[in-house]
Amino acid sequence: MTQPSVFADEIRAATVLPADRRPVELHTADGLTLVGELALPLDGPPVATMLCLHPLPTHGGSMDSHVFRKAAFRLPALARIAVLRFNTRGTTSTDGTSEGAFGDGVSEQLDVAAALDLIEHADLPDPWLVGWSFGTELVLRFGHADPSVVGGILLSPPLHRAGDAELDAWAASGKPLTVLVPELDDYLRPDAARERFARVPQAEVVAVEGAKHLWVGEPYVRIALTEIVRRLAPAQLPLATTWAAR
Repeated sequence: MTQPSVFADEIRAATVLPADRRPVELHTADGLTLVGELALPLDGPPVATMLCLHPLPTHGGSMDSHVFRKAAFRLPALARIAVLRFNTRGTTSTDGTSEGAFGDGVSEQLDVAAALDLIEHADLPDPWLVGWSFGTELVLRFGHADPSVVGGILLSPPLHRAGDAELDAWAASGKPLTVLVPELDDYLRPDAARERFARVPQAEVVAVEGAKHLWVGEPYVRIALTEIVRRLAPAQLPLATTWAAR
């Protein structure tokens, strides 16, 4: 008997793959409520957890910044990764506005702690902190000291609010650190990144040819997501580029 054909669609910028997506609230130690979303795989428990720390909110960064939105749209289905993204204090997105005011990367320590508390209470496995631009500085400043954090991944780190002291603290922690640096970044390019991150022996600097600070373009998004999955769930590679409805 002839089997029916199964047609697969290419995964594009706006593709939303199946997942259990639910709005969440994070509650900080100083009494704020932050808005977020947790995306979980439908076909079993997650194998790892991606905690997204977004770009600078005073320049438009939020939980909806496109690389993180696409991670939430794709990785639960493609890689069985749980994706938690949220707005830091005072940040607005289509999901709403988190209480409080921008803390210039200082009081956001409590936001990161609240997100890790949610991950613990939800019994999600192996959290990695994944920061982009401003979010990388939250990773470097606050991720090394929490014993639940497996490691960190940095996209386009500017190293403005985080410097040698934070790099030395991360080095001392022994936690893995991956640094994705666009060839044409506005703030820190690959050669300079290799020099700065040499203070962290376990850091791996990955130069991304042709990419810019904002990771615009589907080829660069796919590179970023692949490198994230390579650390969190390597057995799930290679990531599919097409998807057939099931």
